[in-house]
Amino acid sequence: MFSEKSVTVRVPGTTANCGPGFDSLGIACSIYNELTMELTEDEFLEISVEGAGAEDISDGPDNIVWTSVKLFLERAGLKERYRGARMHMVNQVPLSRGLGSSATAIVTGIYAANAFCGSPMSKHDMLQLATEIEGHPDNVAPALYGGFTISTMKDGRADTMSFMPKLDLKLIVAVPAFYLSTSKARAVLPEKITRAEAIYNISRAAMLAASLARGDREYLASAIDDALHQPYRAQLIPGMYDVFEAARNAGAFGAALSGAGPCVIAFAENGTEAIGMAMKEEFAKHNVKAEILQLSIDKQGAYLL
Repeated sequence: MFSEKSVTVRVPGTTANCGPGFDSLGIACSIYNELTMELTEDEFLEISVEGAGAEDISDGPDNIVWTSVKLFLERAGLKERYRGARMHMVNQVPLSRGLGSSATAIVTGIYAANAFCGSPMSKHDMLQLATEIEGHPDNVAPALYGGFTISTMKDGRADTMSFMPKLDLKLIVAVPAFYLSTSKARAVLPEKITRAEAIYNISRAAMLAASLARGDREYLASAIDDALHQPYRAQLIPGMYDVFEAARNAGAFGAALSGAGPCVIAFAENGTEAIGMAMKEEFAKHNVKAEILQLSIDKQGAYLL
């Protein structure tokens, strides 16, 4: 199917916001999508998908991986040379659950195309392109860089700092058995916030980043709190705050929505099985079936296999 010219890349799923860091904080998770791709000079497109959400992923020209590849080729001045592709995707990241499936797809396409074409773009260049497609850097940044990422935007350009926390942090993810689109999750957010809400989140986002950088556990629980998006999205996720409390009572530092949800992610160093069971049981009390994923922080981000 593929020639020796093909490339295979692996890109981690991500969790964003991490409580208070709306559209700015993210973590690369040890769950991955892989893409094997070969660009062709002919107008030809062959896409095959296996794994998570395969039945819901387009195999046509509107596939998000392919549209990301095409934009890369346009920006790299290569769209006349490469007009088609063969692509095979192996996905672990669940769709529309808050684990960065769209960002992972975007980064997968850009990273694979860049590798196939001899790396005309730096990682920072790829970040700009991925952010342009996604609209914000909180998911694409950890997918590219790995670790815990802090991202800013200025005049349409993104900057990212990545580091590994000085804690052996485990990520316990409860994945509810229903989809929640990012557009629906954003639609419930208010147009304006109060100064008090802004201060609440700014202080906690800073405390969260500092606690992870120093390996200081003391303030993690309060640092994961949020006032900007979770109170409004709770109406879309039955039992959300009860699941947060169940995770804390079982030994987690705290819990938060993963991205826009509906996944809930808890942060802990140990006792992960008990925490996952507590979250699953609490969701069940609200008639929500949930799968538990036991993940860690991916250190590397996107890379060529």
